[in-house]
Amino acid sequence: MDLSLLWRGVLIGLAIAAPVGPIGLLCIQRTLQDGRKFGFVSGLGAASADGIYGTIAGFGLTFISGFLVAQQTWLALIGGLFLCYLGVRTFLSEPAEKAVYAQRGGLLKAYAATFLLTLTNPITILSFIAIFAGLGLAAADRNYGEAISLVLGVFSGSVTWWLLLSGGVSLLRERFNDRAMQWVNRLAGLVIGGFGLFTLLSLLG
Repeated sequence: MDLSLLWRGVLIGLAIAAPVGPIGLLCIQRTLQDGRKFGFVSGLGAASADGIYGTIAGFGLTFISGFLVAQQTWLALIGGLFLCYLGVRTFLSEPAEKAVYAQRGGLLKAYAATFLLTLTNPITILSFIAIFAGLGLAAADRNYGEAISLVLGVFSGSVTWWLLLSGGVSLLRERFNDRAMQWVNRLAGLVIGGFGLFTLLSLLG
């Protein structure tokens, strides 16, 4: 395993995951409402999608990345609609519902939602392609060992960010009563829904 490529992959994973967007807001909101486990699993869904896109870029699978880029309009439409749905659901959710949510396979739902959101975001694959190409990491003749090192690094970097974020936010959880949590849900719902509307409106341009 190439340790230098592994660490470069870690930095790429951190760089892709760290900017605050709808996934980060979902992670924060779920950590505050349902606990660190739910926040981390939400981030793990995004990290899994990052790992898939890192694999595509790291192994030089141009036919897959080309197909995804060609379908970015449909991906953006699906992602935008899903963000709007999650925004409305988050806005309307009540703090008292957290126990019920946890009983309904909530961890799997939390993972699946962020996995699908990240996977249907065309910006994610474009970011990976641009970063890998810019750093000269997308060589078609890269051997499997080097590619695996990169992919593991990307996944590890992304997971590390979500672990730190959910862990840090969980330290503040006890300071949020039901009323404060309700405001968090409303604000997060509006912002997440806003991301969805912006994505859908961008398709009209």
